[in-house]
Amino acid sequence: MIDWNDWRYFLAVAETGSTLAAGRRLRVSQTTVARRIATLEESLSLILFERRPGGYALTSGGSALVEEARSLAAAADRVEQKARASGRDISGTVKLTTEEIFAMTLIAPWLRELREQYPAIRLKLDTSNTLRDLGAGEADVALRSTSKEQPAGIVGRAICPDDWTLYCSREYAERHGVPKSREALKRHAIIAGGGGNLARVYSQWLHELGLEQQIAMEHGSSGGLLTAVRSGIGIAALPCIVADGDPDLIRCVPPADHGRTMWLLTHERVRRSPTVRAVIDYLYERLMAHVKRLENARPLTPP
Repeated sequence: MIDWNDWRYFLAVAETGSTLAAGRRLRVSQTTVARRIATLEESLSLILFERRPGGYALTSGGSALVEEARSLAAAADRVEQKARASGRDISGTVKLTTEEIFAMTLIAPWLRELREQYPAIRLKLDTSNTLRDLGAGEADVALRSTSKEQPAGIVGRAICPDDWTLYCSREYAERHGVPKSREALKRHAIIAGGGGNLARVYSQWLHELGLEQQIAMEHGSSGGLLTAVRSGIGIAALPCIVADGDPDLIRCVPPADHGRTMWLLTHERVRRSPTVRAVIDYLYERLMAHVKRLENARPLTPP
């Protein structure tokens, strides 16, 4: 399946002649535009652009698709306008709970579009390390990882396996190399912590790997782990759904099978609320598209 957003990137490059100009138009990085074009070409098994020093030039195959893509864009705009008109009639507050790292990297970039589509929905985002009780009404929606069956009354949609493994930044790799084994990890700085239950599970994993003596610093939140890795301080465990989508991060070792799954959950009591349903449907669509892009991307771990 081809993500419609990839056609948006295609049109922007076709009309501007470069990934840099297209990125400015779409308010994303040049790297993101280039990656999405490569993904679309791979999905179609067709080269759409010639890469030239002066920019991107349409191939004959790409030129043949421009008008069709514009028709798709016009149809998508009409659908979006109707959806926004419907969205104005949906109002209320939705409490969403998730780990800080997922809120920062997955949820935050989608909030503007959610606001535009549903301007009368007020989203309360909770990134506390405390597990919120959906049954007690402490939250309406949870983006949560679990290895257990859900309690009675909790319903939801599975997103993907919640794999975590150790990552470093490209800057760190240039200075220290990328460790590929347990023994090699013992020569590198480890960032521990993460807060709450994550910190306990992560600490136990580091103990099992014999890496406790390599801990250079600890962070009190999952977002802190990501920030520290990006800064080049050392290596830390991060969720693959986040780190594999970051071009500045490199997997050090394959993820272990922890048997956990990422879920988008709510309670039976509120599942039919138009406001809650709107938020769940919106997030589910974007989460699945994100997972699909990661599956289609080339492996980020160097050979």
